[in-house]
Amino acid sequence: MKLVSFVHEGTESFGRIDGDTVVDLARVTDCGSLAEFVGSSAFEWRYELPDADAPRFALSEVELLPVIPRPEKIVCVVRNYMDHHQEVLAAGMQRELSEFPPLFLRVWRSQTGPGQPIIRPNASETLDWEGELAVIIGQGGRNIPQEKAWDHVAGYSCYNDASVREWQFHAKQIAAGKNFESTGAFGPWMVTADEIEPGQTLTIETRLNGEVVQSSDTSHMIFSIPQLIEYASTVFTLVPGDVIATGTPAGVGWSRKPQLFMKPGDVCEVEIEGIGTLSNPIEGQA
Repeated sequence: MKLVSFVHEGTESFGRIDGDTVVDLARVTDCGSLAEFVGSSAFEWRYELPDADAPRFALSEVELLPVIPRPEKIVCVVRNYMDHHQEVLAAGMQRELSEFPPLFLRVWRSQTGPGQPIIRPNASETLDWEGELAVIIGQGGRNIPQEKAWDHVAGYSCYNDASVREWQFHAKQIAAGKNFESTGAFGPWMVTADEIEPGQTLTIETRLNGEVVQSSDTSHMIFSIPQLIEYASTVFTLVPGDVIATGTPAGVGWSRKPQLFMKPGDVCEVEIEGIGTLSNPIEGQA
């Protein structure tokens, strides 16, 4: 099942994709948001919801929002693909493999939805792409062991963890370059976990103006999804709707010679096998 957050005629809601329409599930559940829905008992019965009489809107009539518009936490992983780690070393950055998952947090205001612009801030011209697999937490918890981690996954989506590289390198902590508003693209929808086998290898491809710039798959992850969930839930309680952006593979613009960055007028696409394609135009800050 594909689930989305959307706005229709000024009202925010969530629903399931049915062909070229979206079925408004807020009308047939007691949930006010997709984050609330994935943590509810209604989510377990999602295929049996009596939604035949629920309002339906053409996708062309709604604005798709980030899959989870205001997650409590967006947990991001640094250099979690071996091919990306190796390209960083080749580009001259001295970094050792971490013994533990290196995490940082994004704020929800840094997100943007599918089809919506990724904004290059006036402060920098080094806006880079990072196509990533996003994991959406369903049932929350603390100190979740790896062997139970898959039970806490509601679904998956595409994420473009776009980075303002110049600001990322201002200090040893990289969060400044990862939290400019409207840089973290998230969508186009969440594919529920029952449609993807736990640990299934998924291809990831990022395209800039139609040209492939990243082509890899999730087998190159250094820390697996269960490892990330176990580690993150040891630090803080995971809650329904939390997002884990699992890291990007090789092919980022910073590591190229010459370097290549996104600029206004570009279009960046992130396509993940079994999920779909997240597409965003690049615009300059007003």
